[in-house]
Amino acid sequence: MSNSSSLNEFLLLAFADTRELQLLHFSLFLGIYLAALLGNGLIITAVACDHRLHTPMYFFLLNLSLLDLGTISTTVPTSMANSLWDTRAISYAGCAAQVLGFAIFISAEYSLLTVMAYDRYIAICRPLHYRTIMDSRACVKMAAAAWASGFLSALLHTANTFSIPLYKGNTVDQFFCEIPQILKLSCSDAFLREVGLIAVTAFLCFGCFIFIVVSYVQIFTAVLRIPSEQGRHKAFSMCLPHLAVVSLFVSTSFFAYLKPPSLSSPAVDLVVAVLYTAMPPTLNPLIYSMRNREIKEALKKLLQWVRCQHQ
Repeated sequence: MSNSSSLNEFLLLAFADTRELQLLHFSLFLGIYLAALLGNGLIITAVACDHRLHTPMYFFLLNLSLLDLGTISTTVPTSMANSLWDTRAISYAGCAAQVLGFAIFISAEYSLLTVMAYDRYIAICRPLHYRTIMDSRACVKMAAAAWASGFLSALLHTANTFSIPLYKGNTVDQFFCEIPQILKLSCSDAFLREVGLIAVTAFLCFGCFIFIVVSYVQIFTAVLRIPSEQGRHKAFSMCLPHLAVVSLFVSTSFFAYLKPPSLSSPAVDLVVAVLYTAMPPTLNPLIYSMRNREIKEALKKLLQWVRCQHQ
């Protein structure tokens, strides 16, 4: 029996027991992390440096890349370091910081994806009022609200989780500190307060999901009314990257937390956790740049400038 007041560290779930597999895990995570850093870093630099991309859609995309960098930087480096140094330990303060950071970035990203759906709705369904509604002040307020909602939600959940007595040891069945796994270390009646808070958060997330779905129903209805094929193609190209990112984020997150108990096992939970923590931050830059001519041109311009600086 251990109390949370006497805990100095937690033991995270290891990916492998043998040294060879630990180094393989380190190498794979290093590749994923570098890919995420490069992709999101290029998006941020291109949007910040190219005045043609100083529009609401790309302003929100820049914020999305910042959140993706935060999400993957909160979880992956710690796991890499543990594999490299053959340890499972993370300090109590480090675990609390990881929970807080991950919750901030995940919550804020979901809020931002909802804001981006609203931006696409205004652009497609009310194009004549777009510049008036989505002016620079409104965009900054929306982005700030997404970040603030993430911070507030994360602060409440983290403070609530770590105020609960933990009596069932210090072994976390995940490769990073995660609220559901930490709650498993408490007694059954002590975490009802946090479960209630999670239920409220889930209700709000469901509301955001419904808002996104309704927005896209109206968007697709408006797009199908466009008479020219070129106009429909342009409208779809504006919306499909965001829809793909939302689908990736929601599907991996929902499966991680709402999968049936019959599918739950340490191995499955580990794979699913990697999917929803590492894959979206790595793939989002590819999704947005693959068929986006403006992003491609901005990246080419940026690479040409880098080459000129080294000549």
